[in-house]
Amino acid sequence: MIQKLSTFLSDAWSWWWQSNNSHDELARVVLTGLLIVLAVLWYYYWIPSLFKSKNETPPLPPGPLSLPLLGNLPFLDPDLHTYFASLARSYGSILTLWLGRKVAIVVSSPAMARQVLKDQDATFANRDVTVAAKAAMCGGSDVVWTQYGPEWRMLRKVCVRGMLSNAILDSVYALRRREIRQAIVYFYSRVGSPVNFGEQMFLTSLNVITSMLWGGTVKGEERASLGAEFKQVAAEITCLMGKPNLSDFYPGLARFDLQGIEKQMNGLVVRFDRMFDIMIDQRLKMDGQGGTKDFLQFLLQLKDEGDAKTPLTMTHLKALLMDMVLGGTDTVSITVEFATAEMMNKPQVMQKVQQELDSVVGKNNIVEESHIRKLPYLYAVMKETMRLHPALPLLVPHCPIQTCVVGGYTIPKGARVFVNVWAIHRDPLIWENPLEFDPERFLNGKCDYSGNEFNYLPFGAGRRVCAGTEMAERMFLFSLASILHSFDWKLPQGEKLDLSEKFGIVLKKKIPLVAIPTPRLSDPSLYE
Repeated sequence: MIQKLSTFLSDAWSWWWQSNNSHDELARVVLTGLLIVLAVLWYYYWIPSLFKSKNETPPLPPGPLSLPLLGNLPFLDPDLHTYFASLARSYGSILTLWLGRKVAIVVSSPAMARQVLKDQDATFANRDVTVAAKAAMCGGSDVVWTQYGPEWRMLRKVCVRGMLSNAILDSVYALRRREIRQAIVYFYSRVGSPVNFGEQMFLTSLNVITSMLWGGTVKGEERASLGAEFKQVAAEITCLMGKPNLSDFYPGLARFDLQGIEKQMNGLVVRFDRMFDIMIDQRLKMDGQGGTKDFLQFLLQLKDEGDAKTPLTMTHLKALLMDMVLGGTDTVSITVEFATAEMMNKPQVMQKVQQELDSVVGKNNIVEESHIRKLPYLYAVMKETMRLHPALPLLVPHCPIQTCVVGGYTIPKGARVFVNVWAIHRDPLIWENPLEFDPERFLNGKCDYSGNEFNYLPFGAGRRVCAGTEMAERMFLFSLASILHSFDWKLPQGEKLDLSEKFGIVLKKKIPLVAIPTPRLSDPSLYE
């Protein structure tokens, strides 16, 4: 067959070349076009068909048409979580997008999430590290972005041992209590006046985290000034990490940093690095002087002890501090803000929470963490808030270490894999009335977030499941219980409640919650 086609093309070309009759000019043009078409068909369809294997590789998942070079970039909506959810309704629970030269796979169902996060967990345990994350996290040397392997296992173990275990969290209860009581005192000082609720919760979370990190190192006015600077820098870093970056979509352009994201991030990291150096120097000067032990002291001791196989370096140390500051502040404070806003929108839910608190704690007492386990309805409110407003709506992108098959489709090595937790949590095939805020769906212990139930994944699943789940749970429940037990909340006159979201690597409330507190405890001294 190939020989016949070759002879035909040779004869046709010879006729075209030798023809010099002007009447043949049109024929030459037509034949040239036909030869080009035949050549294209031969190259793209005929030749591959001759070499097709019986074990043909499955195709990529379906997806919208893409443009040459640009892919689907021109069509992306800034709110990626809702955009991906709308595409899933057209193309299915696993789909392909081309982000420039980067292949992106979006997973939007429990079945597909299970295959990625459990059945093939080892294959997908790596991260697709963005340029911004690499710059922010000392080249990706932290527990969130480090590639799966001995180094990552060492970093996770350090985090759990030094800060996130139940024993450590129990030992620093006094820190959490002190900071949350300070928030209550602040709200009491603003009774009858509007307060920026989310901002105060951020500062409370930040103070708890920094107290655990270096509370025994930095004190007084210096601690307060460092806290204010951390708030500003952390907010800017989170914003940059959520921005689409051409350097990620076209790696060949990364050296030019066309949007200036890497340059901006490096500038912010220098500020963080300077603050870390201050605290590290002070802690080193305190050696042998006793005082309260904190996470920084624990890290410095581990670094000095050393490990021949996977040593903890100063780069690791600073990256872990960065992880704790960024990961332990925004996520908790934003979830508490969403929970309060949802309950203000449904006063009957807030009333049930407060009735439960009054029954367990009483109006002549203050909330302690020992009360929390007796508050099942509050626990259900937390679960429902994380269902509707998961802090990381697309989790942190996963990246397969080899080409594999998921759902009957090929997922190429190095692809950026998004698990759209936001879409799974709002799927009407899974949840009844999915857009309604209804904590009662979680009563009687229904659905945990350990990563074993793939229709509910606020903390992810598999090897890379969030290490700070226990800390987030304690902070959320204690903060929300204390605030709702101490105050009623209402909007300023003429204001309307807005529950819309602003997409980023962390999902935020588009319009910050501004509300007016009213005391509800019987004794004013309880606010001191």
